[in-house]
Order: sequence, then structure tokens, then C-alpha cells
Amino acid sequence: MSMKNLPAAPMGRPSASVRCEILPRALERWSPEVRAADRDEDRAISIYDAIGYDPWTGEGVTAKRVAGALRSLGKGPVTVNINSPGGDMFEGLAIYNLLREHEGEVNVKVLGLAASAGSVIAMAGDTVQIARAGFLMIHNAWVVTMGNRNDLRELATWLEPFDAAMGDIYAVRTGLESKAIAKLMDSESWIGGAAAVEQGFADELLASDQVGRGSSNASASAVRRLEAALRNSGMPKSEAMRLISEFKSSVGDPAGGGEGDPTERGRSAAIATGAASSLSASLLSHLQPS
Repeated sequence: MSMKNLPAAPMGRPSASVRCEILPRALERWSPEVRAADRDEDRAISIYDAIGYDPWTGEGVTAKRVAGALRSLGKGPVTVNINSPGGDMFEGLAIYNLLREHEGEVNVKVLGLAASAGSVIAMAGDTVQIARAGFLMIHNAWVVTMGNRNDLRELATWLEPFDAAMGDIYAVRTGLESKAIAKLMDSESWIGGAAAVEQGFADELLASDQVGRGSSNASASAVRRLEAALRNSGMPKSEAMRLISEFKSSVGDPAGGGEGDPTERGRSAAIATGAASSLSASLLSHLQPS
């Protein structure tokens, strides 16, 4: 399929305070160490993290980063390797547009998980390959916001065209009717590798030798999981931010220290474990009735 036949995605967000969040279920099913087996692959862009800038970890895949990578590669074929739990839908749509408009063939490889915004990005490929054990996850935009009932009604109305735009992208890619896609999105659908090919979300299965495992930023993944747990418990955002800041201060930067030294990595893991225990105690204290 040519990218030129795919619809453009809408851009922008209602305000800086509105941000799509990663579904906890997607984080639970994401294996961040899944990578492309060929680590020396030329002209490749790797999307191995959450979509959008993560203020807790200072990481994440942004449209700015992808645009820079495309500029450096220039015109010509590009491979996009994806293993992402999703994240910011608005950032994902912007990345989709960048890949859709690239002057050259785009081959997308879903190595592990392409959830939520990650699945939208995957649809931008001229060809889409997926691991037999890989998954796509599609759903309606999932946001965290605040306001009175009028604000929330306005936001729901504002989000409708973005959900419709994602549905149009999936529908054009698969050939399925819009109503069928909307039903899949409403029910938060997890689509395995073989099913993704059968339904038209992907063109073919990846050979097993194209999927490997590498190192991952364990501390970044842990912080995201802790954040999701804190927010899902009903903890106010300000309190969650404070506790995670304490956690990061206690841990320091285990991912950046002792990279090649097992002893140092062990020390960092011990510190992280202690900080996580402290954070868990704080969470339990918060949840217990006064």
C-alpha cells in the first residue's frame, strides 16, 4: 500500500494541560527489551519507548526526534522498528504524518507491541510486518484531564474527530468498514500477529530471526509503572509527582551508572528496590482510611 493513499491525521491538542496517558494494561504487556535482531541495520528508526516526552524520565519518542531522524536519512527507503506501549495520541498522529509524507518507501516492523499511538504510527508504512508473537492494540483516545462538567463535555466533543480520524486510518489500511473499526476501538482490541495480517492491519509476518532482545532502561519502565499505579489509585497528580520525585532522588540514575559493571548495576538495583519499597509504603499509607 502506498502512503499517499492514507488519510492525513489532524494536528494539535485542546490545551497543554490535556495529555493522553499510557494504559496500565499496555505497560503490563510491554516487554521493553524486545529489539530488532539486526542492530546494524542501515536507514532505520527505532521506536522502543513510550510515545511523547515523559517528564518523569526525560525520555520518550517525539515527533521532533523522528523528524530529525528523517532529515538525517534523507530521501529513500526507511525501516521503522516499533516496540511501544503507546502514549500521547497527539504526538503519535504527528509522527504518523511525518512518515506518511516521507519521500521514500517506509517499511514498518512491529517487533513486540504497537499499542495505542504506536499502532497509529505503524499504519504509516508502505508495508507493515509484525512478529507472530507481536500485538497491535487499538482504542479510543485515553486522556487525563480535569474541570467541571461543561469542560468535560467540551473535551469529549473535541476528542470525537480525533477518534474518527484514527478510525479512518485503520479503515483505509484494512479495508474494514468504519463501523467495524469503531467497534474494535470502543472495546479496546488486542490484535495478535496472525490476526493483524488476516484483518489487514499488517501485510505479513516477520521472520522469527528478525526479532531479538537487548538491554532496556529498567528504571524508566519502573517509574512509568509506578506513575500509572499511583494515578489509578486516585492519588492527586501533585502527590504522585512528589512521591515519584522522591523515588528518583533516592535511586539517582541507575540506568546511567555502572553500565558495564555488574557490581554497580547490583548496587543500583538494591537502591531501586529500597526506594520502591518506600514508595509502596507511601502509597499504602495514602490509601488507608484515616
